[in-house]
Amino acid sequence: MLNNNPALWQYVQPEGQVMEWMRGIMANRIAIDGESWTRQFSLYNSGTYNNQWMIVDYNLFTPGSSIKPNTLWVSEQMPGYIENEDLSDLLLLQTYFPSYNTPYFENIFNMSGQPAYVEKYGDWFSYDKTARALIFARDHIKVKDIESLLKLMRYNDFKNDPFARCECEPPYTGENGVSARSDLNPANGTYPFSTLARKIHGGIDAKGTNYEMFKNYRILAVSGPTHDDQPIFKWSELEEADIIPHYGHPDEWNFPVVEHEWIW
Repeated sequence: MLNNNPALWQYVQPEGQVMEWMRGIMANRIAIDGESWTRQFSLYNSGTYNNQWMIVDYNLFTPGSSIKPNTLWVSEQMPGYIENEDLSDLLLLQTYFPSYNTPYFENIFNMSGQPAYVEKYGDWFSYDKTARALIFARDHIKVKDIESLLKLMRYNDFKNDPFARCECEPPYTGENGVSARSDLNPANGTYPFSTLARKIHGGIDAKGTNYEMFKNYRILAVSGPTHDDQPIFKWSELEEADIIPHYGHPDEWNFPVVEHEWIW
């Protein structure tokens, strides 16, 4: 999640704080449930690499049964402030909880400077009317198994999806997919703000698990920009390849989904 409020950077200090990645590791080791995970993670907030975290307690989940309290905790971070809440009731009501780099909590949304961007540029910077929110709201019902979950997480049909359209020329953007492909936007296109324009940016992987796989510490994962509905990413076909270091990379990012087991 972006912090567009410069006043918050004063809370990022070189001493007395712990980097976000380390707090995440420590919370994984120490926590006994979702609430304690968020409590441990909140200690010594560095205000760096601000994110939304979703903690699912599979000890409270039984397939085919109703969602219990404390099954889903959500934590959002900004410099100087972290908000945590049990959102199991919302998960039960919606049947899904989407995440797409925009704060869910109103306090976090407001302090991050998002309202000014909504006022200036419109719904793209909102929580519930941005392109990914609309796509998830429309398509989450298509998820029936782990394969269809990965398909949704890799979804991008920006030239045909009405939610990918914008006041642009051409009238759509590769940024407006669940898995962005802004490298496919034309360099001579026109866009209302730079986020929608061509840049070497996008989703580079997807991961998913389910109840049965989780019990055995297994996930499905796929590497590389999505090509389900788009061309395969190739460095040799990228105009900017000469100025972007990619030592040791394969040219063509066409990899299968693999099943991975975490070994402790």
